[in-house]
Amino acid sequence: MTESLNGRRVAFLVAPEGIEQVELTEPWKAVKNAGGTPELVSVRSGTVQAFHHLDKADSFDVDKVVTDVRPDDYDGLVLPGGVANPDALRQVREAVEFVRGFFRSGKPVAAICHAPWMLVEADVVRGRRLTSYPSVATDLRNAGATWVDEQVVVDAGLVTSRNPNDLPAFCAKMVEEIGEGVHRGQARSA
Repeated sequence: MTESLNGRRVAFLVAPEGIEQVELTEPWKAVKNAGGTPELVSVRSGTVQAFHHLDKADSFDVDKVVTDVRPDDYDGLVLPGGVANPDALRQVREAVEFVRGFFRSGKPVAAICHAPWMLVEADVVRGRRLTSYPSVATDLRNAGATWVDEQVVVDAGLVTSRNPNDLPAFCAKMVEEIGEGVHRGQARSA
């Protein structure tokens, strides 16, 4: 990947536990390799617990608490998956508002696997085309999205993918969209 994110800060929003580790670490590496600065944002300080499916994996230090940051502080947002991660996050009003703020400002957002649940909760998928883990498809359709079964889908600054197998395509498009900056079409669903 090229140095297309020099000087750009990217928030990775996660719950205190339940993050699918590879869906955090691979996009994180992609941001760093492209010259960007990733920051781990969660709902509380300390560490977060990642998983390999249902088995505990590594823990990661939180850089910022969601109540202490704003979308204006960042150039893009990444939402890693894991079943428990977005399910816990969507119950935290400040986390939902943080996500919605990226859409209002037209900033790129990348969500993989079960993470589009956060997009449903933030009410930002109506009229959008995206993908996710298959079990989230009905929720997305019910929220007004057009769900497709594709490796990676880009819709005016919104990047989505289905699962860890899609990470190479997801990471490439995520870096590209964040590198492009604000997408006016992103705000249409906010």
